[in-house]
Amino acid sequence: MLLTNQLAKQVITFLQQYIQQLGFTPVIHFELEGCYRYHPHNKGIPPLDLSVINHQLKKLDIDGEVIDEYWQNQWEFVSAFQGQMPLREAENLTKVIASLPHLFAKQGIMQTLIKPVVWAGDKGKLASGCRNVFSGEARDVHIPNAIQMNVSVNNSSGENIIYQDYFGEYLQQCFLDTSLACCLLYLPEEEAFERFALKSKYGLAEELCSPNDISGGHQGSIALYKEWGKHNQAMGETPLLFDHQHKAIVTKKNWQATARIEHRLGASSTCYNAYINIVFALVNVIDALEVYLQEQCEALLINTATSTTLPQSLHTINGQRGAIEYFQYDTWFASRINDIAERFESDAHDENKALHKIGDKLKTAILSSYQTPKIII
Repeated sequence: MLLTNQLAKQVITFLQQYIQQLGFTPVIHFELEGCYRYHPHNKGIPPLDLSVINHQLKKLDIDGEVIDEYWQNQWEFVSAFQGQMPLREAENLTKVIASLPHLFAKQGIMQTLIKPVVWAGDKGKLASGCRNVFSGEARDVHIPNAIQMNVSVNNSSGENIIYQDYFGEYLQQCFLDTSLACCLLYLPEEEAFERFALKSKYGLAEELCSPNDISGGHQGSIALYKEWGKHNQAMGETPLLFDHQHKAIVTKKNWQATARIEHRLGASSTCYNAYINIVFALVNVIDALEVYLQEQCEALLINTATSTTLPQSLHTINGQRGAIEYFQYDTWFASRINDIAERFESDAHDENKALHKIGDKLKTAILSSYQTPKIII
């Protein structure tokens, strides 16, 4: 893992610099879901105080905060929009995954669950036709937890270009094209694939809304948000005036500033590597920017209305290719990193060739963690 992180940091550094040479700044933020459990014998423990957790995150120099999520004892870490570069954002998430169990434990939490699925994490059944009203019927709800990656790009004037000249649509298409072969990066453990089957396998389609395939539009798993968000809500609305019940009666709209791609397929996991997922995002950004600079985004768009089924496992089973094999036979990830590295060193007149074939090296390091060690007797 140490070698993988070192290589990924090296790649992120030159990808950031390369994008800045093109005249742009990548903007990437993470959202991480998880759950917690109290010890069953601990009575009288005060409720979890998230303000204490967030104060401690600030002391750890982490850009973001933890908030309550939908299900019982579910939480979400939300990255702060403070202009941090992608490498800093990867460092933030890595520290959050490592630190939260200790921070929660100080408040009497027995387990902090950064897992794709929290089995029997809550109980309840939604009333027919309702999204927030539960019936009297109690049953186990298995809670899916995700890691979401939000991606946008600013130009040299600090203006978000996602909404300009079909750049957002083309960047979305890039992610749609590469996310199957690279699913190992954001689905790093076997339970991540069980998360996708929760709705169908356990009859939880009404209760759960997590995506389970690769799809586009503004409501898919790789969503493009411009005027409208995931729930068809207006984007970029800022309340300006409230009535006596604190309901907004005057709002200002600026959806252009909040337009972004949301890659919603990542699974919460202590195995999730923020650095290699940032690499994955940045290479897609570069692919889209090179077309954008040629003013070809609209011309090269294809129909993205179809969805793509994800593998059912890390491993290839009964001839059905698994995530490891998909990544093993993929050529885009490593070759594009190699190409950009070669171009970057050429532009920098660097004759040391320290980045030579670094894409191949990173891919090999990623796959090595999934290889069964040989036992010599």
